[in-house]
Amino acid sequence: MTATGLSGEVGAAPGAAVSERLKKRADFLAVAKGRRLHTSSFTLQAAERPATSGLTGARIGLTVTKKTGAAVERTRIRRRLREAIRTRGPLPVSPSHDYVIVARREILSADFSQIGADLISAFRKIHSPRPPRGAKRH
Repeated sequence: MTATGLSGEVGAAPGAAVSERLKKRADFLAVAKGRRLHTSSFTLQAAERPATSGLTGARIGLTVTKKTGAAVERTRIRRRLREAIRTRGPLPVSPSHDYVIVARREILSADFSQIGADLISAFRKIHSPRPPRGAKRH
């Protein structure tokens, strides 16, 4: 099973496939120190893996905290998110990165097509260059 039940075809280019899912707490904590991008229904975290890790594809992990609801609701959130990732087609992931999607309760009521569009948008934006600190936005 790859990337929480996701197809191994997920990726922006050949070689950018999701090789496996994140399973260890240490991996989740390492990604939490990386970049973040917030949407209305989830937060996407991304961090580059060390070149010495020996892994070749991107890895994705899902997190649904207890404050989002009871076990039944958390399971529904996880299933909706997995299905949105699976049906959305190739995600623009970098093969040298790990990703964590921290789901929010809003996924339960969000339009399914909007979740997919948010996923694609978030994965694209997470790798865009940041403006320098203190720079004015127009």
